[in-house]
Amino acid sequence: MKHAKKVLILSASAGTGHLRAASAIETVCRRSSGVGEVVNVDALSFTNKLFRDFYSKLYLTLVKDAPTLLGWWYERSDEPWKTDKMRLLLDRLNTRPLVRLISKLQPDITVCTHFMPAEIISHLITQKKIQAKLSIVVTDFDFHAMWLSRAFHRYFVALDETKAYLTTLGLPADRITVSGIPVDPAFAIPTVKADLRRKLGLAQDLPVILVSAGALGVNPAEQVVKSLRQLPQKAQVVVVCGKKPEAKERVMQELTRGGQGKVDFKVLGYVNEMPEWMGAADLLVSKPGGMTSAEAMAMGLPMAIYDPIPGQEERNSDQLLEKGVAIKCNEISILGYKVGQLLGDPARLGRMREAAIQMGRPQAAETVVQTLLTETEHEPVEVNQDQQEEMADQARKR
Repeated sequence: MKHAKKVLILSASAGTGHLRAASAIETVCRRSSGVGEVVNVDALSFTNKLFRDFYSKLYLTLVKDAPTLLGWWYERSDEPWKTDKMRLLLDRLNTRPLVRLISKLQPDITVCTHFMPAEIISHLITQKKIQAKLSIVVTDFDFHAMWLSRAFHRYFVALDETKAYLTTLGLPADRITVSGIPVDPAFAIPTVKADLRRKLGLAQDLPVILVSAGALGVNPAEQVVKSLRQLPQKAQVVVVCGKKPEAKERVMQELTRGGQGKVDFKVLGYVNEMPEWMGAADLLVSKPGGMTSAEAMAMGLPMAIYDPIPGQEERNSDQLLEKGVAIKCNEISILGYKVGQLLGDPARLGRMREAAIQMGRPQAAETVVQTLLTETEHEPVEVNQDQQEEMADQARKR
């Protein structure tokens, strides 16, 4: 009888994508026969308040109020090991309860969907304090240097291009799996658009545009609604405003001021049935976060993207545009015009849908878990100082 694996999943609540990826992996683990105990924790819950606010609230503040600064830091820090010593010192000083948890649990498999806990696990491995296999799941399409780890067993990345980049840095190709970004298994369930529209109270004969303000409701959904009122054709627009009631209130106020035009609007708060709403839609209007984009691709849903956060969302945007699954609107005020043009070209929208299906990896979480359960490599890859310097030199030549 095979030993049931003890699995520790670690994320961090800086945004929601890392947590959703961790939840997707947990769901698959709990229904896999080779897994025994599963522990899924937000690493920030084991830190002090100052450190927790630094990682979560500061990030959201920069997204909302200083995205240019966030983009500048993203680009400046995207050099292998440039911020490594500072990160490790900061993490070790503020995460001692997390270190105690890991040392006590002694998991067989550790999966990190955020680079902060991966740094800690890597340190414990190099210090011979735990023997767990460390796997790192990258939750954007591109790869930033903050995800690099001194010791690891496997990386899971979204694209073949990302794997190619890591191999140019010197990481072994056989320790990098192109899995896609793990999404909830519900996004892998086949759906029938007509059935979903009946269930959700949507008309069958009008296009459905799904607008996502993000789970935290910080995106300017009311500006998107204002622009979509200008659509030249009849359509249905479903606006998912997220967890903040004030985001929904701003959208309702905008509709009260300007009316709906030819568009029927349905305004919702936070929803648990996002796979159903995506399955019923013809187009998703959203910022190009890694997780939201991966969910849309898993459903074969094209995107109209706007206002990407400088840094990772801009790079996600590049990938979506290159693959032909999205259009981009640089000015929200003409979003209605661009979406109207797309809806008026069914052939182009159909090509985008096919491209989304090709890019989508609805089984990504399953790929991650099954790869880990069948993994035969026991020794970690350790990146020594000379190799780190070579990686940095290689990255500077890009």
